[in-house]
Amino acid sequence: MKVTRRKIIRKFRRGGGLKGKRPQKDKYRVNEDIEAKEVRVIDEEGQMLGVFPPQKALSIAQEKGLDLIEIAPTAKPPTCRIMDYGKWKYENKKKEAAARKKQTVITIKEIQLRPRTDDHDLNVKLKHARRFLLDGDKVKVNLRFWGREMAHQEVGLELLNKVTAQLEDVSSVEAKPKLEGRQLFVLLSPDAAKIKTYKETVKASEKAMAEEKPASE
Repeated sequence: MKVTRRKIIRKFRRGGGLKGKRPQKDKYRVNEDIEAKEVRVIDEEGQMLGVFPPQKALSIAQEKGLDLIEIAPTAKPPTCRIMDYGKWKYENKKKEAAARKKQTVITIKEIQLRPRTDDHDLNVKLKHARRFLLDGDKVKVNLRFWGREMAHQEVGLELLNKVTAQLEDVSSVEAKPKLEGRQLFVLLSPDAAKIKTYKETVKASEKAMAEEKPASE
């Protein structure tokens, strides 16, 4: 079907736009934007004032130098509260920012190994893994097989078990060793209780060493 320019213009004039929706300016309806026929009103002190037409409720709010905010649009009738909208919005933003700050973001760090990884490289990778876990990140240890190495998967499994044992003082196994294609992996998670004990032990050890130094000198 051919759509003419005239039909498109007519659609926009009717308020249809591309999806027939107006862009929403804010999450809450405020003052003149409240469309309900009646609203239940709560004043700035939290006291229930009753049910009024929105024009009357707005008039009450304006007499107090405040705004009328529709806080529960799905209630019957919708519930509105009288308050300073600017101040309320600012305080809500502060609360949301504080909540986001408290959220712990856990990322997954990856360590790559081979069945023939030598002890030096393994120790370096273990140090990295330990640091990641102490920082609160999960660690995925990947071990990839190449060619005929697939015939000796027990070597790779033994290496992953060795890594797990080396890091068990700060972690717990979230996903046991699993083979996916040519890759064997294990997922370790930071263990808060173990990490606390580990840090206390390290601190005590460092303190003991510092106390021994003057005596030996």
